[in-house]
Amino acid sequence: MSQGKTFTLNTGAKIPLLGYGTWQASPGEVGQGAYEALKVGYRHLV
Repeated sequence: MSQGKTFTLNTGAKIPLLGYGTWQASPGEVGQGAYEALKVGYRHLV
């Protein structure tokens, strides 16, 4: 997965604009999905 566009935080840190959304998932559903997202290159989990 390419880095793509980033957003600069007020601390100067940069985060990817594209993230893997987990906010609507139930706590028991997030673990495996987040693990697989990290394996394929996601670095911004929200």
